[in-house]
Amino acid sequence: MSKNHNRHLETPAAGQVRTRDRAALYRGNEPAFADWVLGAGLPAHDDLTQVRVHDMVDILERRGRVRDRAEAWRILAAADRITKAAMWLVVHMTYARNVRTDGTPLDAEDFKAGPDGHTGGSLNMVPAYVGYLAANALGGMTRSWLMGQGHCVAAIDAVNLIVNNMSSEQENRYSFSDPGLTRFVRDFYSYEITAEGRPASALGSHVNAHTAGGLIEGGYLGFAGLLYGHMPQPGEHLVAFMSDGAFEEQRGSDWAPRWWRSKDTGPVAPIMIANGRRIDQRTTMAQSGGVDWFRRHLRLNGFDPIDLDGRDPAAFAWAIFEIEERLAADALAVREKDEAPAIRLHYGIAETVKGFGFPGAGTNRAHNLPLEGNPRTDAAARRDFNEGAANLWVPPKDLSDAVLALNNHDASGRPKERAHPLISRPAVTPSLPEPPWHASEGRRNVSPMEGLDQYFEALVLANPGLRARVGNPDEMRSNRMNATLDLLKHRVTAPEPGMPESETGGVITALNEEAVICAVLGNKSGLNLAVSYEAFATKMLGALRQDLIFTRQLIAAGRQPYWLGLPVVLTSHTWENGKNELSHQDTTAAETMWAEMSDLSRVVFPVDWNSAVACLRDVFRSHGAIWTMVVPKREVPDVLSPELAQRALADGAVCLRDVGGDDPELILVAIGAYQLAETLTASDRLKEKSVRHRVIVMVEPGRFRSTRDDHEAKMTASDATLEIFFPETAGARVFVAHTRPEPLCGLLRRLDTGLRKSKFLGFCGRGGTLDTNGMLFANRSSWAHVLAAAADVTGRRALDFLTEAEFDAVQGRRAPAGVLFKGHDV
Repeated sequence: MSKNHNRHLETPAAGQVRTRDRAALYRGNEPAFADWVLGAGLPAHDDLTQVRVHDMVDILERRGRVRDRAEAWRILAAADRITKAAMWLVVHMTYARNVRTDGTPLDAEDFKAGPDGHTGGSLNMVPAYVGYLAANALGGMTRSWLMGQGHCVAAIDAVNLIVNNMSSEQENRYSFSDPGLTRFVRDFYSYEITAEGRPASALGSHVNAHTAGGLIEGGYLGFAGLLYGHMPQPGEHLVAFMSDGAFEEQRGSDWAPRWWRSKDTGPVAPIMIANGRRIDQRTTMAQSGGVDWFRRHLRLNGFDPIDLDGRDPAAFAWAIFEIEERLAADALAVREKDEAPAIRLHYGIAETVKGFGFPGAGTNRAHNLPLEGNPRTDAAARRDFNEGAANLWVPPKDLSDAVLALNNHDASGRPKERAHPLISRPAVTPSLPEPPWHASEGRRNVSPMEGLDQYFEALVLANPGLRARVGNPDEMRSNRMNATLDLLKHRVTAPEPGMPESETGGVITALNEEAVICAVLGNKSGLNLAVSYEAFATKMLGALRQDLIFTRQLIAAGRQPYWLGLPVVLTSHTWENGKNELSHQDTTAAETMWAEMSDLSRVVFPVDWNSAVACLRDVFRSHGAIWTMVVPKREVPDVLSPELAQRALADGAVCLRDVGGDDPELILVAIGAYQLAETLTASDRLKEKSVRHRVIVMVEPGRFRSTRDDHEAKMTASDATLEIFFPETAGARVFVAHTRPEPLCGLLRRLDTGLRKSKFLGFCGRGGTLDTNGMLFANRSSWAHVLAAAADVTGRRALDFLTEAEFDAVQGRRAPAGVLFKGHDV
């Protein structure tokens, strides 16, 4: 006889039979439970969900989380009614311009001439978000939530209105009444604009600052999957809603189990809405074998997949409860064994049909407009809408009772979901030790990156209560971040002896710029830093821009960000990375970031050790801003004293030399460390030629831009400040920039005195296997090119400042080695 003779292998069919029998047993022995199950209609509760929910309520009752079982069934019945009502409102948001709460059919003139909305996904999000509310009501705890598919915001706004969980802006504008809902649906995709050029509506096509409880815009699909594992602090609970389309839009979410730890991060409940459709094509998941393939994929990547019915709010409530139960048990087991974690991150897969609950469900049309025609002009579409809406309508009295049952915040002493923990944290106030200044005498060559490294280490040690994270795509040691790495260590699942690795390390390392930047963007109440090769930071831009957009919306709505500024350090940069060819020589990231609004997108070019550490201190004095810091990793001269460095950061620039008094003929502006070195060499020659000139180190060009709104105006230089640095009498100007000259010229339009009087030098897209001198020459930014430009804007000949051999090199008639700089020994 087989040694496994007593093992019972249950077939799927047998399991279904047992589940069906248990569900029937529960209904037969508990009338209140049966009433909830049978009274739903839409959404229906399948046998598996019934059994799961019944067991969940048993546990909640025994733990005293619900007063009695009847209360639990009332909450779940309320969730059913609110789900239907919110789906009813979502389809009105897309199609209707008038709303009738009595449920009577709409006539042609009651519909919009141009319906719009991501209707199918929003319909699918309604039971998910209501299930989240129900889980909170059942457990007496307000969790935080995150939604990656920001275009499904109609679901959130509709539910929030019904349960009176709106932001103050929406609460002042909308109500559950015919006039209030009519205004609500007309505001949705109204495209109305104010005199100030802003959207007039408090509703958006994606999550915005007026979406109660919203954390990210969600316009960049997939970033929620990279963020959620880093977001909650211990004691905070987070539910993250994602989509199958976003899964293939942005890779890297598979790594969440590599980063999440119960020791330093609160419980996370990731749930994918698996509706199987993109706009006009099945997802890769669907083509590869559907949810069965995805389950295998999750298991291979350290997840524990949990299936649930994506049409039923009760299934979502159970999934949230179950995920947290499993995580808690896993964490306890790890603590008891005192060993490295083998925790699988539990992951809900909510299967549903795109646009479930309304005509057109499951079709490609369901992504946006599920009906085959416009109800305003098409009688068949109008009939389909009215029939579909009638199936979702809930009598106002029933709905009012449901809202009361779900809104048990006072009884449980918990905040409303619009004030969940991750959105209502207090402002972070760090301890800022004095930076490790360098004396500037003698112009000792040191690496500014080593200064940043020392100071960040000191900041981490001075702030043990702030969770520290470093986003690292690669090369921490090459980028001179040794002390930080040795202190925080790479975060890994299996540390290798003798290596700077730890299972709770603070350095998030992956060869994926999007993943590592989201690690620090998600750590909102901590101390963060990201460091990247300059050329590859371009891959971070979408995530950074999404964060900036949402932060600025919050400020415009009167809510100040609580999180500290984020330094994004770009090093191994264009002018010092010649060995890796032109692919590693790219100034796009800084140029793109200064195109964003400069009050929050701060782009700075420290030129030495002191200006680098002064900048890092200013970063952590700020809140909500992203600071793009372009920093050399090689040794460069100490040029700025601690006092001058702080003044440069305070004003955006500092005058380093004033040759010939207060009436300069020429102004040289250096932006970047290597550009400053060339400018100073050119200045030495100009001094020999008795040319009155001024050398200005500009560390933050955005401070000198033309302002675009009142927020930006608060941090840009006044006309009086400009006159101090750039007197009108000194119209001859040469700008020598780290970046491409054309974007800089547009940025500094206030300082440009015209083609004949102002010259802009910088990266021209030329490179290859070149050293710094070669890069400067190839891009026409050497000291000799600066002198040639100076001669041009002052009306002189280049030969007034250059020898014939130097001029020939500038003109491209001879190689620069041995003329403009020393050659190389071979």
